[in-house]
Amino acid sequence: MPREVPPPTKPEAAGKTVFPEGVDVYRAYLGEEQQRALVQTIEGIVAVAPLYRPAMPRTGKLFSISMTNCGPLGWVSDKAGGYRYQPHHPITVAPWPAMPIQLLDLWADLAAYPAPPEACLINHYSIGTQLGSHIDADEEDFNAPVISVSLGDDAVFHVGGTTRNAPKTRIVLRSGDVVVLGGASRKAYHGLDRIHPHSSDIVPRGGRFNLTLRRVTKPGSSR
Repeated sequence: MPREVPPPTKPEAAGKTVFPEGVDVYRAYLGEEQQRALVQTIEGIVAVAPLYRPAMPRTGKLFSISMTNCGPLGWVSDKAGGYRYQPHHPITVAPWPAMPIQLLDLWADLAAYPAPPEACLINHYSIGTQLGSHIDADEEDFNAPVISVSLGDDAVFHVGGTTRNAPKTRIVLRSGDVVVLGGASRKAYHGLDRIHPHSSDIVPRGGRFNLTLRRVTKPGSSR
């Protein structure tokens, strides 16, 4: 029997933050027990595919956050090859661990897309880290949404329009919240300004995990 999905926070809801079209925020989509179970699963993935700091393509400057992936493909970045997806960890050269069933079920609930996700980018934010405004543009099919899961410390998230200078909406994401960027906002600029340290004890190592589910190829692609 399908699980009931809580309604997203909609732009037209009275007294709510107004989000750009195509952005849905599911507050407390994951309960505390689900969050702790998922964090434990993510820590198991990190033990096999260690967190590392990618580098910017042109400058080679390291990101402030550390990351890894799970699923058939993983997103990586370095000076030599730029932004891309590949089937193996850039340091261990081992295939990425399988994507957990919890995340596959979440995608099936929320994505409204006829194929499963192929990549889950796992970002870890510690005190003082951030992620600048960017768009996710390395995928083949922009009809597939990008789905983001928050675990751990609260974080100030911003989302704007399809140009870098478009006005931005800022909200505080808490552990268990899920954001879906689809439709008109699939190519919206978004990022994370800062975390609120020690605002959650869900992640034992501290800080915040952000899990970003992505479909990389078009269904039926020969890639």
